[in-house]
Amino acid sequence: MNDVHIRTALKRKLLFQYKDDRETVVIEELGVHHGASRIDLAVVNGVLHGFELKSDQDTLSRLPEQTRAYGAVFDRLTLVVAECHLRRAVDVVPDWWGIRVVHGKPDRLSFSDLKLPMNNPSPDAFSIVCLLWRDEALRFLAELGDTKSASSKSRSEIYAELVEKVNFDHLRGMVRRCLRDRRDWRAAARRLSDGG
Repeated sequence: MNDVHIRTALKRKLLFQYKDDRETVVIEELGVHHGASRIDLAVVNGVLHGFELKSDQDTLSRLPEQTRAYGAVFDRLTLVVAECHLRRAVDVVPDWWGIRVVHGKPDRLSFSDLKLPMNNPSPDAFSIVCLLWRDEALRFLAELGDTKSASSKSRSEIYAELVEKVNFDHLRGMVRRCLRDRRDWRAAARRLSDGG
């Protein structure tokens, strides 16, 4: 089995799981840190839950770096892993990550949870706000009443100002809402309420 097989089966499962939830969107390859890393699947609703996939054709060489990058952003994380990687994966991912094991053949995959994810104990506000596009961040600043010189500021300055001015929980909620409401995601993005 490869990543495409796992992604297809897991996405189908997630879409079915949230089919009646109009506030949920499933996104493929959500970039974090301005695209420096891309998580395989993300579920966005009241939480931001990332799913990183490792098939039996993958290695785990990038996993330590990915755990740091994704751990700064996501509320919950689940590693979806082929059985051949299970022992090493348990040693690499932080305790709060979930681990879901993939079983079967490419055309008939099933999943079992070795452990469920817990809430991220140390998300980073600046990394989270970096999920916003520049125009989205400027719009939020305008809602806060800052319309003077914001448009001439760098993206980093805009993000830093949001982090400084907005309560952390409110900031996370704003970012999640923005991700859910984007209309020009790549075709891979899927809004569940569209019936799709």
